[in-house]
Amino acid sequence: MNEAAPVSDEELVARAAAGDHGAFDSLVRRHTARMYRVALRITGSTSEAEDVVQEAWLSAWRALPRFRFESAVSTWLYRVTTNGALGQVRRRKPTVPLDEGDAGVVPGPEGHVVSAEQVGTVLRAIAELDVGQRIPLILREFEGMTYDEVAEVLEVSVPALRARLHRARVALLAKLGDNFRSGER
Repeated sequence: MNEAAPVSDEELVARAAAGDHGAFDSLVRRHTARMYRVALRITGSTSEAEDVVQEAWLSAWRALPRFRFESAVSTWLYRVTTNGALGQVRRRKPTVPLDEGDAGVVPGPEGHVVSAEQVGTVLRAIAELDVGQRIPLILREFEGMTYDEVAEVLEVSVPALRARLHRARVALLAKLGDNFRSGER
């Protein structure tokens, strides 16, 4: 009997852990784009983000038999990706400009230039944040994860996450204020 319902992540993990390479390929197709976006926003480098995602999938493959389904598969994959990206950032300089080519386009040449400059300013300010502030901000604001999901990925309580996000937003606003004030001079 052919079922129309899509196969859940949990079913794919169970099948992949049992040796079904096709199930693992389905997981890869389903989650790679979001994992890459997270890695890119954390590392700020396309090549490093690609390396992080590749390593995350290798780690996930090796860990499949030990996955206990205590969290959502996507949350687990975000955690593996985030930890890999953090490791990558720790191995080099902490401040990296982000390159976001398709972010925020306003019609017309003037609008495009102004919008691109503003987006670039915001992305540079985010890249200058301490990595402990940058990651929850990226997961919550760019990836749209819930507070519970981000807290689970970062292995912190929701109140601790809210405090981190508050500090990140305050620091970001301060950086943006500094950038705009220095640009006005």
